Amino acid sequence: MHIHILGICGTFMGGIAMIAKQSGFKVTGSDLNVYPPMSDELKAAGIELIEGFDEAQLDMKPDLVVVGNVMRRGMPIVEKLLNERIPFVSGPQWLEEHYLLNKKVLAVSGTHGKTTTSSMLAWILEANGRNPGFLIGGIPENFGISARNSDSEYFVIEADEYDCAFFDKRSKFVHYHPSCLIMNNLEYDHADIFDSVKDIQKQFHHLIRTIPSQGLIVMPDNDKNLNEVIQMGCWSNKYVIGDNSALHAKLLKADGSEFEIYDGNKLVTTVKYDCTGTYNVNNSLMAIKAASYAGISTEDAAAALQSFKLPKRRMELKGVVNGVAVYDDFAHHPTAIRLTLEGLRAKIGDSRKLIAVFEPRSNSMKLGANHEQLAKSFESADEIFVYANDSVKWNVKELEKQSEKTLLVYSDFEKMLDDIVAHSHTDSTILVMSNGGFNGIHQKLLDKLHNK
Repeated sequence: MHIHILGICGTFMGGIAMIAKQSGFKVTGSDLNVYPPMSDELKAAGIELIEGFDEAQLDMKPDLVVVGNVMRRGMPIVEKLLNERIPFVSGPQWLEEHYLLNKKVLAVSGTHGKTTTSSMLAWILEANGRNPGFLIGGIPENFGISARNSDSEYFVIEADEYDCAFFDKRSKFVHYHPSCLIMNNLEYDHADIFDSVKDIQKQFHHLIRTIPSQGLIVMPDNDKNLNEVIQMGCWSNKYVIGDNSALHAKLLKADGSEFEIYDGNKLVTTVKYDCTGTYNVNNSLMAIKAASYAGISTEDAAAALQSFKLPKRRMELKGVVNGVAVYDDFAHHPTAIRLTLEGLRAKIGDSRKLIAVFEPRSNSMKLGANHEQLAKSFESADEIFVYANDSVKWNVKELEKQSEKTLLVYSDFEKMLDDIVAHSHTDSTILVMSNGGFNGIHQKLLDKLHNK
């Protein structure tokens, strides 16, 4: 069967392409910009890529077209697809109908932490001989690829609440029918498709309705929005994690890189790993508990985390020049920014200057959703540099007045680079946060620091 994927170079659609290819399908695809690293991964797998969305590509007569949510009505290729009645589905629907039906799906949802927790869970299963398949919205360093088909009954998926396609406005995760679901947290996000947190809660409850009564839901005890979702109805086994739950952690290091795991009053084991931040301790507990669905003990799951490596772009050290360390992180929501900075501050201590560099690039940030929380989210930093181009639809300059720290907003990218370098000294750590490429800022900073 030949499937052609429109919008193939995104992490999710590229992951579907890899799984389809590994499962024996003929796979081709196109994207407006065929870009690495996904393009390199797809080409290495023998998948033919077409640059752009020229409607002539449908003349190859694929058996099925898988439509990414980048596609819109009015695009010539979409109109040809509809007018010629070529069979089509969304990516999540293809995954549901052609792959997940025979799998025990372990899904990881939430506003924050999906990629890291999914990677943790996949690695725990891998280290304990379960050989899981997976589809993750990033590149887990332990595997080096974002998606994998396997003959295992277990499949780990990052369960995104974003919509499926122009013809299916449900959240992607409604198609996954998990046996085990992690709900890390729930806050307002995706302002381009959701009007309120209530809209997102409704989608989460649609997901809960699909989980079997013998399935497992793992969630925190202190998330008001998730608790309201559960109150709408829950028919599955539920395990709540928090300070008062049976499974809980006690920090041995303030940065969260070493902690003890307790079951009630009983010390079960100690974890020492390369992650920082209390949020990653919580992610770890979620993954450990979810792994119990696959018959993995707390001790064995915790042991696997000792060799866990964070996914790309999650507190990734890009380089150190003249004593200045430059980190990259995907944080783009005020809560994620705050927690990420708190974790890095605990790691480096108070003696080093912490410089935060942020690009409001997500659709929500461009529209100004949650912007009233943004200035306060930078509290752990000493100085903050914010770059906002014309795509941002609110007055980012307001942040300069709202912040108690030195916060500067720029529309001139090169000017901002020069000022960051001027403010950086041998005792400085720079954390760059964006959910995009940010104009290649990391290497440009390192080059300028080298030439300083």
